Amino acid sequence: MNVFRILGDISHLLAIIILLLKILKSKSCAGISGKSQILFALVFTTRYLDLFTTFISVYNTVMKVIFLICAYITVYMIYVKFRKTFDSENDSFRLEFLLVPVTGLSFLENHSFTPLEILWTFSIYLESVAILPQLFMISKTGEAETITTHYLFFLGLYRALYIANWVWRYYTENFYDQIAVVSGVVQTIFYCDFFYLYVTKGR
Repeated sequence: MNVFRILGDISHLLAIIILLLKILKSKSCAGISGKSQILFALVFTTRYLDLFTTFISVYNTVMKVIFLICAYITVYMIYVKFRKTFDSENDSFRLEFLLVPVTGLSFLENHSFTPLEILWTFSIYLESVAILPQLFMISKTGEAETITTHYLFFLGLYRALYIANWVWRYYTENFYDQIAVVSGVVQTIFYCDFFYLYVTKGR
């Protein structure tokens, strides 16, 4: 654990809370990509299967459970509770364009060819592209609510802080995970254009 990892986790959690509060307060899912939220729920599900096999720390376990619960609550809000407000017409990104290559890559490039390791690798690769349906939706409609941009900002900040975490761990622990680092950099790149617009438009 280091300050970058903790701040990254807080930023990630804050992004999810912002999104949930937006939905609950407005009783609307307008502007939110349900497909991105499904992908994030899949990311957490496949990554945190080690909850049943490995105990790392109370902090680690609590954060994993919170992320899982929040992810599925968000999906429920979009597709069940407030489904009438969901803009399915503009949330039209083809998920198979992400799931098929990510699945194939997770079998080809992993640390060890075991079910849990392949699923963990799948989650890392999938997280790097899970935001694309949301960004595609924004580009298609040409607009995004302020609260949605705040959500995206904190998600991007989470990834940037995790890159700092990896740099810190490399120099202090000589630890380097190529799969996680490369995927994290790819994900952060997707946010770069959004970061620019966020700052210049004063969101």
